[in-house]
Amino acid sequence: MVFLIAIKTKEYARIEPQEVQRSFKCCTSTSWNRRALLCHVVGKDVVEELQAAMGRHKLDMRVTALVNDTVGTLAGGRYWNEDVMVAVILGTGSNACYVERADAIPKWRGVLPKSGSTVINMEWGSFWSSHLPRTPVDDTLDADSLNPGDQGFEKLISGMYLGDIVRRILLKMAEEAALFGNTVPSNLFIPFILRTPDVSAMHADESADLKEVTRVLRVVFKTQASLRVRKIVVDVCDTVAGRAARLVAAGVVGILKKIGRDTVGNIDMARLKNNLAGKGRKTVVAMDGGLYEHYPKFRTYLNDTAVELLGKEAAEQVAVELSKDGSGIGAALLAASHSQYSSD
Repeated sequence: MVFLIAIKTKEYARIEPQEVQRSFKCCTSTSWNRRALLCHVVGKDVVEELQAAMGRHKLDMRVTALVNDTVGTLAGGRYWNEDVMVAVILGTGSNACYVERADAIPKWRGVLPKSGSTVINMEWGSFWSSHLPRTPVDDTLDADSLNPGDQGFEKLISGMYLGDIVRRILLKMAEEAALFGNTVPSNLFIPFILRTPDVSAMHADESADLKEVTRVLRVVFKTQASLRVRKIVVDVCDTVAGRAARLVAAGVVGILKKIGRDTVGNIDMARLKNNLAGKGRKTVVAMDGGLYEHYPKFRTYLNDTAVELLGKEAAEQVAVELSKDGSGIGAALLAASHSQYSSD
């Protein structure tokens, strides 16, 4: 029996290669932008390396596709719904991809695909612009990171960093304004001790005395705080999460604008160009990742900002939907659709 598999390059402990992908199952790793134990594969084809490793273990398997989690989410979404045009990963890290008309790509060389469209993998975590709302706290986080100067957009929006942004702000307030009294809690100095799930839990606390905030401050920072200070902590969580969610929404709307799905008239025209039925159908954005799934207020801010930027009428023709484990399902579908079955 031959097993046909796809490699799904999902972020795990933020180990993520910089790659040059030359075909659907051919890709050379050029560097790793996180601490990893796979530095020996730099400059080598990762599919060939995996295939060779499976051979050494006598596994009768072959790789048919190399797929990152974002493209997998898009593929999985479009299998069920051809109106899925954009996929976004919002978890430990973040990325986006979308369906583009091939004739709209200036750099395209060679024959256009029969479908007339292709997938653009944006790697938007690496996006940077001087117009982004970066603060001195973000500057120090970047300088202290394992990859200074890289993944600038991701460091503003992803689940790996939101908790530490909140920690750094609280530390600054503790040092400069005695937020927790005359002594700064020692755990406030520990990078990444505050996780984004902790931020979400505090942000969602609507109890009169903010019991969950009390618990997180006690467990994580080994400190207590007055109700006034606990309210300030919630405000910090709200500001950090709100900024991140609005930036993600702006990125999504930017993609919709690029493919002509940002206004009512453009949405209908884009459907005609892609041979889809006109009115009554929505452009779907598939979201996968724990940050979107498990942080309710983040999700609300993102959706509200998309409506704000698109306008109510156009937003009614756009649906942002959770695609739970869409990346894994999509990778499996791509492996099956690109497999060449052996006669034996």
